Amino acid sequence: MKLREALLTSLENISAHKLRSALTMLGIVFGVGAVIAMLSIGAGAERQALETISRLGLHNVVVRAKQLKDDDAREIRAKSLGVSMRDAEAIRDAVPGVDLVAPKAEIEPWAVLAAGGSAEPQVYGVSERHAALVNLGVAEGRFLDAIDVRGHAQVAVIGDAVKRDLFGHSPALGEHLKVNDVWLEVIGVLASSGGEVDSFQGVQLGSTSTAIYLPVSTVLRKFDRDALDSPLSEIIVRLDSAEKGRATAKMVSALLDQLHAGADDYELVVPEALLAESRRTQQLFNVVMGCIAGISLLVGGIGIMNIMLASVLERTREIGIRRAVGARREDIRFQFIVESFAISAIGGLAGILMGLAIATAVSMSAGWATEVKAWSILLATGVAMAVGLSSGIYPAVRASNLDPIESLRYE
Repeated sequence: MKLREALLTSLENISAHKLRSALTMLGIVFGVGAVIAMLSIGAGAERQALETISRLGLHNVVVRAKQLKDDDAREIRAKSLGVSMRDAEAIRDAVPGVDLVAPKAEIEPWAVLAAGGSAEPQVYGVSERHAALVNLGVAEGRFLDAIDVRGHAQVAVIGDAVKRDLFGHSPALGEHLKVNDVWLEVIGVLASSGGEVDSFQGVQLGSTSTAIYLPVSTVLRKFDRDALDSPLSEIIVRLDSAEKGRATAKMVSALLDQLHAGADDYELVVPEALLAESRRTQQLFNVVMGCIAGISLLVGGIGIMNIMLASVLERTREIGIRRAVGARREDIRFQFIVESFAISAIGGLAGILMGLAIATAVSMSAGWATEVKAWSILLATGVAMAVGLSSGIYPAVRASNLDPIESLRYE
């Protein structure tokens, strides 16, 4: 029997029992759909994790000031000033493998005004190297430079959302805005960062579109702050190799423990370790979801086997007639294997559409990033085909072993 003839006969048998065939395919459809949707969500989550980590910098170690209650802060400030410029200079000079160090200060603005309106942004004081460290893009003008930092310049680089709030659709470069009591000239507007997240693995990142960046020296000298607050909110330490992140973090911690007299007023964030933890979590998610999808495929395979066994009983007389007119055992076996393969193939195609639909729906409704990989479609479909073939072997062998004479007598 030729493949084309066997395939046409299989499709005729499937179409003759549409409801039964559709119910048989459900396990395959759900299994393939679950695999594709799961891998798409996982791939999207990994891509988003990489994009988020790039904001912290994979080659960076971040020293962050802890938020302290007033009573604890008074006790700690008696022996430690908190995260400060002294820490940044010590890390730069004493820790090997450090490429550069960039301090960052944060203030809580009670008023941000301009001629065109007001805004409620986050205001940071940073060094001229900050943009390169955290991959900030500038759409208009320029970022801060060394002269701005050394001269305590009253200049600002603003996010695109801040620009809309303060100046609408008017040009912002060269205009002035007021943060608390300090007037600042806008020298740059950051590029839109799209769908960025504000936190990752419990670490707050902040949104660049709603941020204003000033020279760190300007923030420390010209803005008031609570004496109990740490002078700097964080210090970004870029390493010459990402693999040194955890080892360097230990050295930085030992150094800061000495400088802070053992005060627990800072924490270390290692982006490389966060990424590794994210990948471990994602792998666990993939394994769990893969097992669930595999169960669906297994159930689908059992369904195909059951329906093919029922088909053997229903078509026993047909098998006897075909054997009587010259069909070989191989022809009968081939026919039933092709039919089970056709059922799994149609179910696999329907599962692909279902998986794509689920991935799209999740992306649109939940706002999760999804990314459909071609290999995930091939993997899911290949497994479905294998399940269909293996599930059809036993019924096919049973059909081919039927005695022709007994089959002709079967009612």
